[in-house]
Amino acid sequence: MTVGQSFRFELRRIYWTRQCLRMLFALSAAWLFGAVYLFFTSPRIGEIGAGTIGAFIREVFGGLWVAIGAPAAFIVMLLVAAFVLRRGDLRRRDPQRRFTRYQRREGMTRAKGRCELESRYGKRCTQAAEHGDHFYPWSKGGATSLRNFVAACSQCNRRKGARIPSPGLLRRLERRRASYVGAVLVGERRGR
Repeated sequence: MTVGQSFRFELRRIYWTRQCLRMLFALSAAWLFGAVYLFFTSPRIGEIGAGTIGAFIREVFGGLWVAIGAPAAFIVMLLVAAFVLRRGDLRRRDPQRRFTRYQRREGMTRAKGRCELESRYGKRCTQAAEHGDHFYPWSKGGATSLRNFVAACSQCNRRKGARIPSPGLLRRLERRRASYVGAVLVGERRGR
């Protein structure tokens, strides 16, 4: 497996792991809210009225903990998984965040002064490049190297943010770069 293929595989794994975590978190939050809603709308709640206030509170909150126990435990497991992933990103960060003058000049020359990111319909943005940024975000473990350098206009750079790029975006950028540079790999993640 070549360096480019291993990075693409790793990017796919990281991207889809995080997408699945987001989806599972949203589904478990809906599960939690559904459990609370069903608990409070059940006909049994109306029957609890007789007795002391203390008995009422014990009955309601005791039953509520039973209702939300499974979704809450699942959410805690997802939060632990997200924390472990985030910790790995912090450990993997490149000690140098800013690109050197040489890297910026070389990256801007390679892009011919134009933004390399997509504007619409997978086409290259037509704006002038104002920023040199990490394609794979530095905050997520991206390397500060020419391979991970992307020239971007301010609008595309703000839109990209510090999100991990999708594997499709990586492929499209490599395909576009091949038309004006030649075979250049895109993106690099710092090693363990």
